[in-house]
Formats: sequence, structure tokens, C-alpha cells
Amino acid sequence: MSGFSDRVEQVSISGIREVFEAAGEDAINLGIGQPDFPTPEHARQAAVDAIESGKADAYTGNKGTESLREAISAKHDRDNGYAVEPGNVIATAGGSEALHLAIEAHVDVGEEVIYPDPGFVSYEALTHIAGGEPKPVALREDLTLDPAAVEEAITDDTAAFVVNSPSNPTGAVQSKEDMQEFARIADEHDVLCISDEVYEHIVFEGDHYSPMEFAETDNVVVVNACSKSYSMTGWRLGWVAGSNRRIERMLRVHQYVQACASAPAQFAAEAALSGPQDCIGEMTAAFEERRDVLLDGLSDIGLETPTPHGAFYAMPKVPEGWVDEVLDRGVIVVPGEAFGEHGEGYARISYATDLEQIEEALDVMGAAAAAVR
Repeated sequence: MSGFSDRVEQVSISGIREVFEAAGEDAINLGIGQPDFPTPEHARQAAVDAIESGKADAYTGNKGTESLREAISAKHDRDNGYAVEPGNVIATAGGSEALHLAIEAHVDVGEEVIYPDPGFVSYEALTHIAGGEPKPVALREDLTLDPAAVEEAITDDTAAFVVNSPSNPTGAVQSKEDMQEFARIADEHDVLCISDEVYEHIVFEGDHYSPMEFAETDNVVVVNACSKSYSMTGWRLGWVAGSNRRIERMLRVHQYVQACASAPAQFAAEAALSGPQDCIGEMTAAFEERRDVLLDGLSDIGLETPTPHGAFYAMPKVPEGWVDEVLDRGVIVVPGEAFGEHGEGYARISYATDLEQIEEALDVMGAAAAAVR
């Protein structure tokens, strides 16, 4: 009898998507992880020029255009202080495909993938799709991932662990010392560290660090994208960077599931990475202002919220029934359990929308809190 794979049967539709579909058309959307800024004009124009000149009509190389991979290499040198050869980069259909490549190429059936809980919904799902065993690790009180907890969770069956800073869904930013420890763990235990750095530029206090900076082996691969830093979520352009031997294995997956990333998007991404970077600072300043308004409002409501130092999410602790009450009143937030068992009792709020809507939503959240207490 025709059936379905056990792997796909272990994966459900994202809890984030379920919340969106249940909400009304006029709801205030504080659930989506998408900046409300336009893609930089020079990036858009680069795609238009490529289309009009015919450069975007054909497949690019499997890894992406040479000029885009050179721009990514230059970006890592400029922003992160480490060298990645253009040949050791694959342009992907967003950060989501980059994560898929990293897990699919390194995880055998039954092997474990350690990841933060609460954490981005794809980590568990992609582990199942690869036939691996998800192994979530609870976060500290400040919602950062403790390297000691990761190290304690490692067994002989561990293939990889995921680090995400700044974090979706928590907004937490890992310290330099944490990242040094993650690199050491990858080196000493000979396990892969997958560093999800999609939100790297959206940091309000402190600095972004990558375990790639500190690793002494090639046991770190970096996943990144233009989606958040340049407000290019719809363009679906990300990348994965690592050593040559790791990239060549990930390429074997990529060339059959994707062939190459969208050509117009590659030209837009090259322009975004190589052109003026002012938009990043402008967006980050706006997100920080919105964060402060949201945190003040949540405090006034009486909801305890660990201060997010990056990305554009906050995760307050919320009373039972609060999320449903907020949704019923026309504001979309995501229940914390959508991001893992340890997210229960929290809610994820995205402040990637304008201040007027955030302030209106806070009034609703306050009324919802009063109703369920």
C-alpha cells in the first residue's frame, strides 16, 4: 500500500503558520519575522538590470555566481574578521535551505542534533527529515544557550549542535565567551557546530560573535542570509560557508534539490552585500526604539520579559490563557510552545512593525492580561 515516510510523518505544520491562519484579516500581526522596511533600492535595481540584460535567464553555477560568492567572502572578512574562500560558499534559497543542507549532509539516521529550546522551528523538523534524533536543550533564565548544557548533552551519537545568535525566537545574543566555548566543544568533541547567524547585524547591546572566529578545526559551518539584514525575506537568498570538504558534501544535496539559487536574487544580494550598508544601521535603530516601547509596555502590564539584545523578538512569560485571549482580541502573537517544550508559559512577540501598531497591540495585551488573571 502506498504510504508516507516515517520521517515526514514526524513533522507537523509550523505552529507559527497555524496562528496566522486562525487570525482574522484585520488582526495586528506581531507574529511574523519579517522587517517592515523596503529592500534597498540598489539591490532591487541590480535584479532589474540583470533581468533586462538577460543575465538572469539561465542557471548559474550550482554554488552561485562567482561575483556573489566573492561578495559573501568579502562580507565575512569585513564584518566577521575571518576568511572564507569564495569556493567554500554555496548560495541557497534563503537561510532555510542552508540549514537543510548543513543537517542533511552531516546527520545519519539515528544520530542526534542538539539545539536550543525554545528555538527556531526548523531545527527539530529538519533533523526529523534527515532521519536524525532531535535533542533539545533548555536555555538559561536569560534565554541564552549554555555551552555547559550543550557539552553535557553530547553523546557518542551526536552529529551536530546548533547555535543561533541573535536568536529567533528569544532575541538573546550569545557572549564572546560563549562562542569561544562552542568552538572549543566542536573541536574537542569532534562534532559539527552549525552557527545560524541570520540576525547577526541586528544587535542593540554588545557585539555579534561567530564560533567560526575561534574554531581550530573545520567543525563549524555558518548559515546566513540577506533576509533580515537587508529586508529581503521574499528574495529567498541565503548561503552556507564552511571548509571545502564540508561544502562539497552539502553541494551534493543542493545540486539535486535546488540546482542553484534564483539568479535575479543572486544579483540583488551581491549588490546588497557590496553596496551602501546604511540601511542596516537605520533598521537596527528603529527596531531598538520599538523594543524599548514594547518592553516598557509589557512591564506596565506586569509581564516579566528577559531583555532581548538583538533580532526583533521578545519572549515574555505569560499567564495561562493569555495567548488565546490576545488572539481572540485581534493581535497575532505566537505561543512559546511552538518553539519547543521549554517555551511553554512564554509567547513570542515580533516588533518588526510600526510603533503605532505596537502601542495599539499593548492596549489589547493589557486587557487580555486583566481578563485571564
